[in-house]
Amino acid sequence: MEWHLFADYIPQLLMGVPITLGLLAGALTLGLLLGAGICYVRAARVPLLRQIAVLYVSLFRGTPLLVQLFAIYFGLGQFEVIRESFAWPLLREAWFCAFLTLGLNSAAFTSEIMRGGLLGLEKGQLEAAKAFGFSGWKKLRFVILPQLLRISIPAYSNEIILVLKGTSLASTISLLEITGLAKRLSSKNFTPFEAFISAGIVYLVIVYALTLLMQHMERRLQN
Repeated sequence: MEWHLFADYIPQLLMGVPITLGLLAGALTLGLLLGAGICYVRAARVPLLRQIAVLYVSLFRGTPLLVQLFAIYFGLGQFEVIRESFAWPLLREAWFCAFLTLGLNSAAFTSEIMRGGLLGLEKGQLEAAKAFGFSGWKKLRFVILPQLLRISIPAYSNEIILVLKGTSLASTISLLEITGLAKRLSSKNFTPFEAFISAGIVYLVIVYALTLLMQHMERRLQN
């Protein structure tokens, strides 16, 4: 093993960090917004919408992320109606397809985290808020959201890390994020061990930083 390559590879792999973090931020934002909508639909008393939401969650939780990525990136272009639509300029871009896949996948898991948090709310506080005449917005802001955040943050921290690791699959559709750059270095220099261990070190540092950030948020919410 050539130890000096780690010092050479890690700075080069850092060039892929902005793409990785961009995918992470975009996917988490989409996943959070869509996941909140799915959670709301599942809590609503509209059987048809609830069944659609359950089917969505089952589909994205029950199939591999790589299959979902290939289905969106390679599969959607097989339909002429999509190629002729306004969305095609975006759907033919690797970055957008990776962002969309990660976001849709994260939404399924995020909705379950939120639903679990809602089930963990103390019903007595909701009844007290209703007795005090809180409007729906006030009840959401002052009663539901603070408790939901405290309950859900630990599980959502794991989801953030899973999405971060999921961004590595973007390398399979030619994106040069961290793993994509590691693959290129490995192929160029025939040093797969050094290249991918270097990538693992970069991911480990990012995960450690995100873990510290989420632990800080969790402590703030508990106070």
